Amino acid sequence: MNETDEDALAEVYNHGLELEKKGDHDGAEREYRKLLEMDPSDPGGVSIRLAAMGRMAAPSKMPDAYVATLFDQHADVFDDILVDQLGYCVPLLLRERIRKLGLGPFETLLDLGCGTGLTGIAFSDCAARMTGVDLSERIVELAYDREVYEDLYIGEAVEFLQEFEEDDGTRPMYDFIAATDVFPYLGEVRPIISAAADRLPKGRLFAFSTETLPDPAFADSCFAVGPKNRFAHHLPHLLSELEHAGFQTLSREDITVRLEDGAPVPGHMIVSKKRDQ
Repeated sequence: MNETDEDALAEVYNHGLELEKKGDHDGAEREYRKLLEMDPSDPGGVSIRLAAMGRMAAPSKMPDAYVATLFDQHADVFDDILVDQLGYCVPLLLRERIRKLGLGPFETLLDLGCGTGLTGIAFSDCAARMTGVDLSERIVELAYDREVYEDLYIGEAVEFLQEFEEDDGTRPMYDFIAATDVFPYLGEVRPIISAAADRLPKGRLFAFSTETLPDPAFADSCFAVGPKNRFAHHLPHLLSELEHAGFQTLSREDITVRLEDGAPVPGHMIVSKKRDQ
């Protein structure tokens, strides 16, 4: 895409955003749908904004182009925003939960959506070899600087689980797969849960965090796009999908995922084990 095309996309996006902020959802929808016609890869994530406004069915996940663009743009201030401004501490909450459950240490840990490496740092004392995966090239560069991962890859979490092979053609398995702050970018959860099960030997762990909304938000679906344009998931559905994929839930707890405009965002932390049978 040339600079002229990018400028045209930016102009339409900014106009739609201005209309949305003014409460003109009809006008915003018109501009956002125009954007989708101009670039179906949706780097501005307008399909998510349309779903949040109730003007489009929620997609199965956020567009890859949007997630990569979002994190590339904010990479240099990512930790400041996430930790200092939003109070994000899910990796530390997960590490403490694993400690309380008496689990670990682990020979291999796969960190899906690794970001700058916050989960890697949290588990550096109990994982011998860690692999990180993230869609954002710039974010992966920052994770590399943490020097906690043995291997780092640029890629989408579900596709990595489904497709990644070593150079010799073998499909690596892991003792522990962590997905902190990944599910808010996914609507349908069966693909990631099923793919994680395929990468874990029996008795090994899959842990993740989610965001949630009051039950009425899930009247017609098991997931919804919340007011902050992130996916929220209904706990009973998550537990059902884990059971379907052959996992035993070891722990589930209510957590505060982050702060938004000073208000806590509720969610869940789930630790599960692939069943022995």
